Parts: sequence; structure tokens; C-alpha cells
Amino acid sequence: MRLPEQFFKERKLEHLVENQTSYTLNNASMHVFETHLQAEKVLLQFDQPVLASMLIGKKTMHLRDKKSFDFLPGESLILPSNEVMCIDFPEANEENPTRCLAMAISDEKINNVINLMNEVMPKHDGTEWALMDYNYHFTNDASIYGIIQRLLYLFAENHSSKDFFVDNMLQELIIRILQGNSRETYVQKASKLSPNNRLAYVIEYIRQHLHEPLSVSELSNRACMSESHFHKTFKNEFGVTPIDYINSERIKMAIDLLKDPNRKIKEIYLECGFENRSYFNRLFKRKFDVSPGEYQSKFIKHH
Repeated sequence: MRLPEQFFKERKLEHLVENQTSYTLNNASMHVFETHLQAEKVLLQFDQPVLASMLIGKKTMHLRDKKSFDFLPGESLILPSNEVMCIDFPEANEENPTRCLAMAISDEKINNVINLMNEVMPKHDGTEWALMDYNYHFTNDASIYGIIQRLLYLFAENHSSKDFFVDNMLQELIIRILQGNSRETYVQKASKLSPNNRLAYVIEYIRQHLHEPLSVSELSNRACMSESHFHKTFKNEFGVTPIDYINSERIKMAIDLLKDPNRKIKEIYLECGFENRSYFNRLFKRKFDVSPGEYQSKFIKHH
């Protein structure tokens, strides 16, 4: 996406945004943007790695080499430094402004956390933790969004120790982002990596046997690790326990099956490897705030 310099000068974000609030601390700065009018092709760029997160409303994002996509509340976007974001605000108005935040994190802070991760939680295959080497990473991870909400509060709070609080929270945020990225990489490349990588082999095995009973004991045997070592390695690299990962994949499978109006809930939870309906309902409701039956009804109604 090559846009003329003049366009960049004329369409700086502050000309179109009614209200911008910025907070700057030692290792990060946070900018909250509130847009009160519809706008197109607004450009935004930071000279540090940035995490953008939607709070209210909708934006349409255009990033180089990527297909345009809607950016919605609860979703976050991690971009490398100097990456240009081209943004449309299709629904913003004075009664319902679009609200989003962008947080720039210093390279020094990111590198310090990465060094700590390599020291205290090294990867099992000997590769090192590092920032992703591709254009951007997209996540709707509830734990990451929760940290962003907490950071928003901390940045705005008038507290003498807030630099210290924010530093600790940034460390957790960076670790969770890198673990989420590691999880995604394994999911996308599991079959290719599995002959030479024990965790990739396990991820591929889980994918092919979701409908069957799966235990940590069996998976650790397949990874040729003790149960405790397997559990710790899995959690260090992916940020979730093996059981949480399996349940998450089963729920994803259930979502696809629930879109079919002819499928019964009982068929679906059994096909996804859940042994009883109450456990399936509980996990599903925790993630989506509705029961599987309600989700299926709503989906059918809107399609």
C-alpha cells in the first residue's frame, strides 16, 4: 500500500478525531482515540511496536499485503514499528463515537521480557523466543483483552507507583502475546513440523483425535516426556494447559457444527469428544455467554 506523502500530511488522524487522550510512562505510551464522524483512509503510524485494541464501535483496517477486515471490540492487533495503518470509520457519529486505543511499547522493554523468557522458560526444541517476523498478529484472546482493560485503568490512574504496576502488566502482556503466537504457529504448521518436533506432533495428534478421549498421560507418552515435564513444557510454550487447549479446539469444532440447523446438541457434543452435556454447556457458556442451544438458534435466525 503506497500512498502519496501529501495524502499522509493532509489526513493525519488528529484532523478527523474529536478527542485524543495520551499517557506516557517509562516503557510505553497509550493513546485513546474517540472518533465522532465517519471517515476513510485515515493513516496512523508509530515508531515503536504497537498494540491496537477496539473498545467501542467498528473500524475497517487496511494493512499492506493483507485483505481488508473489520476490527471489532475485544479484538487486538499487534504491529511492528513503523507499520502504516490505513483505517476507515464506517459507523462513527456524535451519538455513538468509535473508541479505540493504541499502545506503543519500547523495544527495550520487549527485549528484556524476551531475554527473561529465554532464560527461565526456554523452548523445548532449542529455538529462542522472539517477536513475530511477519506483518501483524491478530488476536481476540480474552486474557489479552483483560490486560489491556487493566492497563487502560493504570495509565489513567494518578498513582505514584503506576510505572511499576504498568511494567509488571506489560511483562504479562508480552509473554501472553508470544505464547499465543507460538500456539498459532504450531497449529498452522503442525503437520509439517511434527516429524521433528514433539509438541507439533502432539498438536497434530490432538487435531486428528478430538472426537476421542484424550488424556495428559497419553499425550505425554506420545511426546516421550514425563507427565509433569510435558504439562510444564506445553503451558510454557502455549500459555494454556493441554486440557484447556483440547477443550478450546473442541469448542471451535462445535461452533462449526452448531451452524447446521439439522444437528442435535447431543450429536454435536459427542462428536466433539465431550463425554457429557453439562460439561460441554458449562465450557461453551463460559466462552460465549450463551448456551449451545441459544447460539444455534441465534445463528439460524440471522442466516
